[in-house]
Amino acid sequence: MASETKNWVQKYLDPSERVSEVLFGLIMVLTFTLTAGLDIAEGELGARELLVAAIGCNIAWGIIDGVFYVMGALFERGRRLRLGRALQAAPDEKAAIAAVAKEIDPLLEEITGPEARQVLYRDVAQRVSRMPAERNRILKEDLLGALASFWLVFLSTIPAALPFLIFRSEPRFALRVSNGLLLGLLFLVGCQWARFMGGRRVVTGLAMTLLGGVLVAVAILLGG
Repeated sequence: MASETKNWVQKYLDPSERVSEVLFGLIMVLTFTLTAGLDIAEGELGARELLVAAIGCNIAWGIIDGVFYVMGALFERGRRLRLGRALQAAPDEKAAIAAVAKEIDPLLEEITGPEARQVLYRDVAQRVSRMPAERNRILKEDLLGALASFWLVFLSTIPAALPFLIFRSEPRFALRVSNGLLLGLLFLVGCQWARFMGGRRVVTGLAMTLLGGVLVAVAILLGG
């Protein structure tokens, strides 16, 4: 089951997106717990209030992030549809190739030669111009990708929530444990990030922890 969930998330979110979603969730809940810690009630009531509020915070932001995912998917499809319409309206092959080049050149210019790109752009122009016009609408894949975004943001709540379940009669101690776990997870996220960017794990992990702390401080200072 865990393997199926992992594959499902990997299918819709690339490594950068996955790390970013977890980082976003950790920073959001850390911002909340640090702010809430300034006015925390004593006893089990205080721990329960923090637990419910921390989970609710990331559920809300997970939903918002999922909506942003769908909007991004619609935007990217819209770009392709606009390119298709531009190619179909192009007066000649040269104009069609120029339209493709304008869209793709920034991605390929550094890794391909001019001749290779011209051949590719001509092929793209011919294929896209023959495609039937489609209407841009929300697809099942968009909703599943949004759910994957929500799931990763929500998962980051669990480490923050566990101390409030274990130390229910000591909310302030639970809060310190929760914040410590979150900072540790920021370090682990940095180590994971280093795998994809080719950096040193420990250095990147410490940098990510520091960056997360700075972002949380900024959010608190600005009333977040």
